Amino acid sequence: MQTLADIKRILEARGLSPRKAFGQNFLIDHNLIRKLVDASGVGAGDVVLEVGPGTGTLTEELVQRGCRVVAAEIDRGLSAHLREHFASAENFTLVEGDCLADKRTLAPAIVAALGDGSFTLVSNLPYGAATPVMSVLLADYPRCRGLFVTIQREVADRLGAKPGTKEYGTLSIVAQVTAEVRTVAALPPECFWPRPDVTSAMVSLTRLPVPLVDDVRGLGDFCQSLFEKRRKQLGAVLGRGRTWPPDVQPTERAEALSLAQLIALYKTSESGSTPQGPDHRA
Repeated sequence: MQTLADIKRILEARGLSPRKAFGQNFLIDHNLIRKLVDASGVGAGDVVLEVGPGTGTLTEELVQRGCRVVAAEIDRGLSAHLREHFASAENFTLVEGDCLADKRTLAPAIVAALGDGSFTLVSNLPYGAATPVMSVLLADYPRCRGLFVTIQREVADRLGAKPGTKEYGTLSIVAQVTAEVRTVAALPPECFWPRPDVTSAMVSLTRLPVPLVDDVRGLGDFCQSLFEKRRKQLGAVLGRGRTWPPDVQPTERAEALSLAQLIALYKTSESGSTPQGPDHRA
């Protein structure tokens, strides 16, 4: 497994350096890398999606365990290294470019490489990519059996947030209606190089056998429109003349509603339509 000296040597040999624009903070703690893979439960023959493999430290662990790794790397210089480094690995596929085609869809090359079966996300996610990647996989790709990632602690707090907290929002809802959310470990800055300015966390999201609502994306869009006006009363956002669930009052605010209440409110909306307002998804 690559040491910090190895990573620096690889970058120097290619005239590269960590790029803040791509959120390149390389996980250098070998014990934590193994802990992440162990938490995911992946093994020989399992299809794994890795976003932002960097120099391939985590990738090496996954390949050695016999996983079929599909890696998405946006950095051309690192892609050249990965292509050369794993040239003899038959269970490694590199897709150069953004892993997302848009906010709702994986890039076509990623979809093709993953095939038709189930897969698992195991990744030290670049901070800027974490929320959109997780949102898309949870809402739109039920064949993703779980997400096992290192992310910014702030994002991890949002995943498991409870009603009435400032972290509670659309990402919390989408995560909790589709998966069991668990924090595996807290990661101080010194676990990475370069050291980020924030604390990170290792999180597991294990897909529920059945989501708590049929239309996860629809619920997410509905909640996003509500949380954009989280301090306003629901009646002012949705209109007071509509049908209300028995345990939801128009004087309440979205940030105070439980998961069950939000689902009930969504189901009583006209054809699941979203409230009026700008479309700014998390």
